[in-house]
Amino acid sequence: MSQEKLDISLVIPLFNEEESLRELIAWIDKVMKKEGFSYEAIMIDDGSSDDSWKVVQEIAATNPSVKGLSFCRNYGKSAALYCGFKKAQGDVVITMDADLQDSPEEIPELYRMITEEGYDLVSGWKKKRYDPIGKRLPSKLFNATARKVSGIKLHDFNCGLKAYRKKVIKSIEVFGEMHRYIPILAQRAGFKKIGEKVVMHQARKYGYSKFGWERMIRGYLDLITVMFVSHFGRSPMYFFGTLGTLMFLFGGVAVIWIIADKLIKQMNELAFRPVAEQPLFYLCLVAVILGVLFFLAGFIGELINRNSSERNNYMIDDEIK
Repeated sequence: MSQEKLDISLVIPLFNEEESLRELIAWIDKVMKKEGFSYEAIMIDDGSSDDSWKVVQEIAATNPSVKGLSFCRNYGKSAALYCGFKKAQGDVVITMDADLQDSPEEIPELYRMITEEGYDLVSGWKKKRYDPIGKRLPSKLFNATARKVSGIKLHDFNCGLKAYRKKVIKSIEVFGEMHRYIPILAQRAGFKKIGEKVVMHQARKYGYSKFGWERMIRGYLDLITVMFVSHFGRSPMYFFGTLGTLMFLFGGVAVIWIIADKLIKQMNELAFRPVAEQPLFYLCLVAVILGVLFFLAGFIGELINRNSSERNNYMIDDEIK
C-alpha cells in the first residue's frame, strides 16, 4: 500500500474520542470505496487518557489504509497536524476532526475542487452549526478579526475540515496553536488560490468538546504572531529598527528642546522650570532608552536570522532543467 500512488491522505487528530473512531473509519471507508479513491487515514492520538490508541491499533489491524501515531502526552492540535502532514503521501491532503462532527461525505467534492478547479487550499464553512451560542458568538468575532487582518475572505478559519494540494502542506510549518491560521500561512508561502465550501456540521454524538474559552485568547495572540512572522520573520530589523529609530529620534529631539528652552529662558531672565522637575524629560529619556533597546533587538534578530538553516528556504513552484 505504501508504494502505491494515493489519491487522498486523511489527517485526523484525536484526543479522547474512543467512542467515535470505529464509526468514523467505517464511514470514511464506505465513501472512499463508493468513489473509487485510494487513500490513507493517518490518525494522531494526542496523548489521550482513554482507550483511543488501543482502538486505533485494533482498526489498523483490520484496515491497511489506517495508520497511526501516538504522542506520549497532549501536545495540541498543531503538533498533531504537523506530524500527520510529514507522513502524508496523497496527492490531496484532507484534515478532519475525529468527533464525527465533520462529515466524510464532503470528501469527494473537496477533492474535486483541488484537482479540477485548481485550488491550493479549500476550507470548510460550517454555515449552520450545532454548537452552543457561547461557542458560536466568540467564533464569529474571531473569524471577523482574522478576515480583516489577513485579507483572506473565509468565514470559518477554525473549521477542521480542509483540503490541501500536497505541495501546500509540505511547504508550511504548523507550530504552537497555528492550526487556526493555516490559510494565512499558505498564502504567505505563495499559495494564493484559497477557496471555501459550505460543509455539513454534525451535532456531537459522543463525549464533549475538548476546547475551552481560553482558546479565544490564544487565538488572538497567535493571530498577532503569525502576522508578525509573515511580514517581518526574515527581516526583523525592518520592524524593530524602524520603531527603535523613531523612538530614539523623538526622545532625543524632545530632550534637546526641553534643555534648550530652559537655557533660553534662563539667559533672558525669564521664569523657567528646572529640567529635572519636568515629567516630560523623564518620558523622553525612557523613549531614548527603549529606542536603543528596540534597535538592538532588531540587530540581534538579524544575526540570528542570518545563522538560521532556514534563511534561504524559498518555495519553488516549477523548474526547467
